[in-house]
Amino acid sequence: MTEYLYTYGVTDDGSFELDLTGVDGATSVYTVDYRRYSAVVSDIDTMEPEQTDENARLHDDVLQTLIEDRTIVPMRFGMTFKNGRALKGVLRGGQRAFRRALMNVDGKVELGVKLVIEEGVDVDREAVRADVTERLTEVSDERAENDLFSDRLVVNDSYLVPHEDREAFGEAVGDVTEKYDGELKVQYTGPWAPYNFVDIEIGAQ
Repeated sequence: MTEYLYTYGVTDDGSFELDLTGVDGATSVYTVDYRRYSAVVSDIDTMEPEQTDENARLHDDVLQTLIEDRTIVPMRFGMTFKNGRALKGVLRGGQRAFRRALMNVDGKVELGVKLVIEEGVDVDREAVRADVTERLTEVSDERAENDLFSDRLVVNDSYLVPHEDREAFGEAVGDVTEKYDGELKVQYTGPWAPYNFVDIEIGAQ
């Protein structure tokens, strides 16, 4: 049976192998290395893994484990390569982009904040957004605005936060929660791999 390399992300923290459950039931993840860069992969038997809820969760679970003690540039779901040679070619060609991305997210995690209007409540959306943005940008390095996919969503932002500032960021979110209690429901999530703060486009081979 042919095995392909499903890729979760890229790190410069050296090679390793871990017993983790990966996409499509993979039983371990390991690295394919090119110079200082390592792609974190697992072996799967298809080039096109199905994007089921279970596979998407497994992709995120692997990244969640990795970001506990490593800096990772995450790949979107579905990045699969025919073999190590093809993957090393991507690492070789993308060295400059990976270096920039790893420097940008080094020692940081992504945290998500959503504010949802409670039923029957009317708020000044622009004022809320300005207030929340000011409070949270003071305790983060970068902010990314995400799609307001619901009429009840007032804020749907991601923040890049250094590990040492996570407590301060959580306290700021707590202040927001207290201020808008009864008007807006605050959904605070993470830490996540920093998907919204890397901008690398690579093609599966």
